Amino acid sequence: MNIRIDTADMSYSKQDGYLGHVEFAAEGHPHAYEITLQSKNANDWAYSLNFARESGEEAHIEAVEAALEEDDELFDELVQAAMSRLER
Repeated sequence: MNIRIDTADMSYSKQDGYLGHVEFAAEGHPHAYEITLQSKNANDWAYSLNFARESGEEAHIEAVEAALEEDDELFDELVQAAMSRLER
């Protein structure tokens, strides 16, 4: 799946660990997505995927979810985009 990253951010606190957001568009999908990333150690990531601004078709978000689960490089690209914006 080809994506375009629009915005990204990441913060860190001792209490919560790493917390990031990436807004991105997926090729062929009419609505943007936002993924929220959280990790205590920057190795094991939990995430939540949502439409960024307005809801779209459930089939589209399910396709992105499946791509994130199957394609480690895609997921890593999103994590790296957020980590590159880490506020120190």
